[in-house]
Amino acid sequence: MLKHGDIAPDFSVRTDKGDVLTLSALRGKKVLLWFYPKADTPG
Repeated sequence: MLKHGDIAPDFSVRTDKGDVLTLSALRGKKVLLWFYPKADTPG
């Protein structure tokens, strides 16, 4: 589990336009990571 101040591991996601974005491509920029762990669950 990451703690405040930890460096996040590199990962890739597909954007709303279908492009692939990697965290490493944003190196040197401010990035806010926001996760919704239960976004795909019913209810």
